Amino acid sequence: MIDLLTRKLVDAEQTVAFGSELSAACKEPVCIYLHGELGAGKTTLTRGFIQGLGHVGNVKSPTYTLVEPYELADWQVYHFDLYRLGDPEELEFMGIRDYFSDKSHCLVEWPERGEGVLPNSDIDLTLTYVDQERLVELKANSELGKRVLALL
Repeated sequence: MIDLLTRKLVDAEQTVAFGSELSAACKEPVCIYLHGELGAGKTTLTRGFIQGLGHVGNVKSPTYTLVEPYELADWQVYHFDLYRLGDPEELEFMGIRDYFSDKSHCLVEWPERGEGVLPNSDIDLTLTYVDQERLVELKANSELGKRVLALL
């Protein structure tokens, strides 16, 4: 099984499409950490992931609310954006552990701000700009992560 995958994404549409492809490969509850600078495409990729699971409508960045929940037919998806998190302990007060269940996918932007409180990720996904394109790199951190990458 592979534990590292890299793809080029030429535009926002390909980023959304890759997010949808990623969600289709997630047959079990998964925790994905999203890394990248502001504007790198983390929320764009998340939109594709959530819409790939059947959500119709907007997918917005939860920068001010910290988490945006999506109740879908087969899954709950929680999109976290910890950019404005002041202290990782704040996650304990919001009941962070309750979000990570056997019926949920959790995508976490800026996970380093929740270090010590967040569970380990199955996949670390990093988006970087290379010229006008994006490069996405996925690193599997668990057997589940390796199974997901094998399906991509």
